[in-house]
Amino acid sequence: MLDPNFEPFPVLTTERLVLRRFSADDAADFFEVRSNEAVMQYIARPLAKTLEDALALLKVIDDLLTSNNGITWCISLKNDSRFIGSIGFWRIEKENHRAEIGYLLNPAYHGRDIMQEALDVVLNFGFEIIGLHSVAAKVDPHNFASIKLLERNNFVREGYFKENYRFNNRFSDTIIYSLLTKL
Repeated sequence: MLDPNFEPFPVLTTERLVLRRFSADDAADFFEVRSNEAVMQYIARPLAKTLEDALALLKVIDDLLTSNNGITWCISLKNDSRFIGSIGFWRIEKENHRAEIGYLLNPAYHGRDIMQEALDVVLNFGFEIIGLHSVAAKVDPHNFASIKLLERNNFVREGYFKENYRFNNRFSDTIIYSLLTKL
């Protein structure tokens, strides 16, 4: 069984990015993204309507971290510490050495391969440091950008579930992608 320990918080860096722990200073920028209908159209979660909604979600992220059941990084540029996106392992199934990855990015930063850069370093951390055997991603079938990112990174489509969840009085489909460790 995995026994991850995220203390001290593992700050990850790339050529252009710093992936760090969220702070209260990130709440306004986080709220801006989580309240953006275009960003949230493929994420079956309510839009943040207030700054308090964003703070409540940041608390959930922090609670998962302190219990070592999940880890989410705040993505910022090396030359600007403001939140531009997030990426992390929402659900770590310790007994199965498996985690579910999730990510989102402020639309102002789309088309710059930022999520590719973040995904590379986070997957390496998951496989090499946490000891994951597999990483799963649940994707809305209409989220072509996310599907393209996953497939470009050798994720394999494992399943397609028809109308398997209901959100906003609408049933939607889910595609499950998975990547096995190369170790």
